[in-house]
Amino acid sequence: MATFSISEVEELTGVKQHILRYWEEVIPGFSVQKNLGGHREYTQNDLEMVMRLKHLILEKRFTTEGARKQLMEDAKAKSDNIELVQEIHDARSELTDLYLFVKGLNK
Repeated sequence: MATFSISEVEELTGVKQHILRYWEEVIPGFSVQKNLGGHREYTQNDLEMVMRLKHLILEKRFTTEGARKQLMEDAKAKSDNIELVQEIHDARSELTDLYLFVKGLNK
């Protein structure tokens, strides 16, 4: 599975690195793994979480607490629609891979 550095996540999502680090501290269930060198390694699921948090906090103007509650409600709904959620996850993963491929060609 592909992983992304914090700078790549910032570029892909538009969310600044200091905000990503803050969200790791205050959002339960959002904990990014670190490699042996101590650098964050974001997975596709982490990237999707960042996009959801960005939507809730920066676009919909939820508070951090409100976003936390919404994420819990999302988790309940997710279990009810697992097949659809998997299709969306797969599509997002393909789009991310395509973006990174196109970006690599432009360098």
